[in-house]
Amino acid sequence: MDDFRLLIGGGLVKGAGTLDVINPATGKVFARAPRANRAQLDEAVAVAKGAYPAWCSRPTRERGDLLLRLAEALEAEQGTFAELLTMEQGKPLPHARDEVMRAAAILRFYARLDLPLKVLKEDERQRVVQQNAPLGVVAAITPWNFPVILLMFKVGPGLLAGNTIVAKPAPTTPLTTLRFGELCARILPAGVFNVVVDQNDLGSALTSHPDVAKVAFTGSTATGKRVMESVAGSLKRLTLELGGNDAAIVLDDADPGEVVPRLFAGAMFNAGQVCLAIKRLYVHESMYDAVCNELGKLAKSTVVGDGMAQDTQMGPIQNRMQFEKVKDYLRDASKRGKIVAGGRAVEGGGYFVEPTIVRDIPDDARIVQEEQFGPVLPVLKYTDLDDAIARANDTNYGLGGSVWTSDPNRGFDVAARIQAGVVWVNKHLDLTPDVPLGGAKQSGIGVESGREGLEEFTQATIINMAK
Repeated sequence: MDDFRLLIGGGLVKGAGTLDVINPATGKVFARAPRANRAQLDEAVAVAKGAYPAWCSRPTRERGDLLLRLAEALEAEQGTFAELLTMEQGKPLPHARDEVMRAAAILRFYARLDLPLKVLKEDERQRVVQQNAPLGVVAAITPWNFPVILLMFKVGPGLLAGNTIVAKPAPTTPLTTLRFGELCARILPAGVFNVVVDQNDLGSALTSHPDVAKVAFTGSTATGKRVMESVAGSLKRLTLELGGNDAAIVLDDADPGEVVPRLFAGAMFNAGQVCLAIKRLYVHESMYDAVCNELGKLAKSTVVGDGMAQDTQMGPIQNRMQFEKVKDYLRDASKRGKIVAGGRAVEGGGYFVEPTIVRDIPDDARIVQEEQFGPVLPVLKYTDLDDAIARANDTNYGLGGSVWTSDPNRGFDVAARIQAGVVWVNKHLDLTPDVPLGGAKQSGIGVESGREGLEEFTQATIINMAK
């Protein structure tokens, strides 16, 4: 496959070069993507800036109608998008289909919102009104784990608010974003949405560009810090959705048979390559052995393979660099704890790792302290609940977490003590476009999703009028 094109100013154009795209299930090149150079990046920003006045002047409802057309086009081609997503990202085809349809649902959600004036105060002397105005050109930078859905969390609110966008996908998963650019070329006015692809060499040029008004970034905490540094000089608006080391706490009144399958799914979905996945599991000593054993059984029964195969339940790690990192975690886990199930990378063509459960591991082990971003789950024992909460909070991350109990009220009380942007009770990874999500500590700045996510793409202007 080499028919992909950048989208710049409404035109589908070749890149200044190309880059290889590898299927993580085979470890082999299956497509080539166009690669932009600095001149093409500057052109994309320039045309986005040029398209901004007309786009932001359109009524919000007209912009929403165009988002609905994009959603319909994405749904109409969901089979093509899903297959392409599986080939470049690795996830099982049913999961890829679900991602595409959820991405369309995000566009539909934002298409129906509005940004009315808010009357903050009115009396016989004055009228105070808040207007949420668009910002200008937005740089939307997305990672490789959910390249379609995470893009829509930027496209939906960004475009509805009246901004124009320059999107830069991860270089290992650029193809679905480029295909989405083809839909935008047919539906949106020229320059409103643009796509450039790089080899991780144009990021700072985009984020520090003087004509970019906001950066919306999803990725690792380490990269997020560099993004923040690059925007500091101009004080651009910034949204960072970064890494997590989410803790789940199983209380002593939980039913292991009921919660274990959901715990396993919360940890292993997308081969653990989810910023909000369960990455540390704290279990009361009274059911520790039972939970570890049942998790081990589920891990051993999981079918790992090519996402295009019908029986595959878990695909590969998306890229070789992450594959090598996960292998390091496995080596450390085998030395510091007891492997209940898995523990091996499958050497060969693809980047496959067995779903791994590790017990009897200390809190200072790497797979407890760091974000593994792979199918490796440490299970830690606790006796005292206050101690478990303190250990769960003893991290620089604060993206998400969950509490598992037969008493939801007790679960709420514990959840309120977890230092994270979102904490679930008796569930995990329940994400819908109408509920905001943001990270605490070093897991992010600002929020995505929900009406609050829409307002992140605007500047609140207070108009204070005397009567």
